[in-house]
Amino acid sequence: MARMMRAEAEGEGKQGMLYVGNVIVNRLVANCLDFKGLRTVNQVIFQVQGGNFSFEAVQKGNVFYQRARTSEKRLAQQNLDYWRDHPAKFALWYFNPHAPCPATWYDQPKSGQFKEHCFYEPKPGTCDSVYSG
Repeated sequence: MARMMRAEAEGEGKQGMLYVGNVIVNRLVANCLDFKGLRTVNQVIFQVQGGNFSFEAVQKGNVFYQRARTSEKRLAQQNLDYWRDHPAKFALWYFNPHAPCPATWYDQPKSGQFKEHCFYEPKPGTCDSVYSG
């Protein structure tokens, strides 16, 4: 998890990496939509959707396989201990559009933006478990 946080958001600092960690943990507890049956962090990170890995860093592989440093391991532990914050508090998706964030992404509402990443949470009533995890 720490490697994923580093690979996906190192350029956005500790806060950005924590937000990526929020999404990972949220997908683990959601058990809805595209994330049914995921029971481990490893399953979340290596999930395949539409023939591709869900996370770009795993798909490309060039950055993800660098070791996590002690600082990223501490951040990952914070997430596992249920640290949550807006805009990723309930987010199941994020991406960097290299442009302004769209209001929705695959019909899911934008919960906010941090630096270059846009975060999206499920529409009300479609994945209530993410709000109680």
